[in-house]
Amino acid sequence: MVKLIALYRQPEDKEAFDEHYFNTHTPITKEIPGLRKMKVTKVVGSPMGESEYHLMCEMYYDDHEALKKAMKTDEAKASGKDLMGFAGNLVTLMIGEELDEE
Repeated sequence: MVKLIALYRQPEDKEAFDEHYFNTHTPITKEIPGLRKMKVTKVVGSPMGESEYHLMCEMYYDDHEALKKAMKTDEAKASGKDLMGFAGNLVTLMIGEELDEE
C-alpha cells in the first residue's frame, strides 16, 4: 500500500484548528476516489517532552498509480484547496510505502 501522509505542526488555536479539521476538512478528504483508509493520530508528546507536531493523517491507496489518479480528481483538488486555506503554513506532505514486517 501507498500512503499520503500529512503532518501538522502545532496551530496557534488548537480548538479552531480541530473544529475545521474534523468537521470540514476530513469529510471533504474522505470523498476522494480511491482512498482506502484514513487514519488520524493526535500527537500528545515526544520522548524529549513536548512535540512541535499536533496531528498526523495517513491516507491509504492501493498503489502509486491509484494515488496519482486520485490526486487529479475534483474531490482531491477541493481537499487541497481547503488544506491550503486553513493549514497551508502548518502542513508537511509526504508519500510513503508500507513495508511488510515478517
